[in-house]
Amino acid sequence: MRRDKELKQTVVHLPRRTFVKGVGAALALSPLAQLLACGPDEGTETGGGTTGDGTWATGGTAAMAGNYADPFSSGIGTTCTLYKASTLGPCHAATVERKDISEGHGGLPVRLAFLIVNPQCQPVPGATLELWHTHPNGLYSGSDASNMCTSGDSAARAARWFRGIQTADANGRVDFDTCFPGWYRGRTIHIHFTVRVNGTEYLTSQLFFDDALNNEIISTQAVYGARGTKDTTNTSDNVLRQSGLTDALFQTRKMDDGALLAWKALVVHS
Repeated sequence: MRRDKELKQTVVHLPRRTFVKGVGAALALSPLAQLLACGPDEGTETGGGTTGDGTWATGGTAAMAGNYADPFSSGIGTTCTLYKASTLGPCHAATVERKDISEGHGGLPVRLAFLIVNPQCQPVPGATLELWHTHPNGLYSGSDASNMCTSGDSAARAARWFRGIQTADANGRVDFDTCFPGWYRGRTIHIHFTVRVNGTEYLTSQLFFDDALNNEIISTQAVYGARGTKDTTNTSDNVLRQSGLTDALFQTRKMDDGALLAWKALVVHS
């Protein structure tokens, strides 16, 4: 597999430590910077329905035109509720510092945009956000992930696809370019993440997409639909239900180039 051009270094993290609430940790927080739009208001909100000719982009991140509007341009309000923790899962593995985590694989291109803030809605600059999710074929990567996560597939075990870590800027902003995740039996489509501050784990949890959007993408792109109809919805997903995650869905918008823009503010202890 070809490595991403933005690949900088391999970052190995130990298995999940006890969840740290941040008591006594010193954070250098600046006032929330004004969030300005970085382009015109492109695309149309999604929640199942497509727009224009109904065609989503294919071919992975190479198909992305970029210069997408800032989804946080109107701010995030003055009340920020802590995001709930959830299981790390058995598929965590060593990661790579980079923005594009696709390693050149095909699928629906996705820009994931995040703001990392504290309960006062102030940014947490310098926080790191680690993401990992499945390939469109439903497999995780990494020889150090549980064998059940890669199904023993040699290509999956040799790769680090759809894993990455980035550091938040002065506004708490972190972006990743990726492909829409695939599904596997017993789970709805999801993305894992861990937020760390000064190397200390502050939050490990999961994020989800609207089921109508999941179904539309699976039904319109062969790389996803070839696997058949997924057997688990957000409502029936045990991890989502048992974690008590009530605000765990990305907001999404279809871009003019057919890519998906998905965004979320992640609120962590300060």
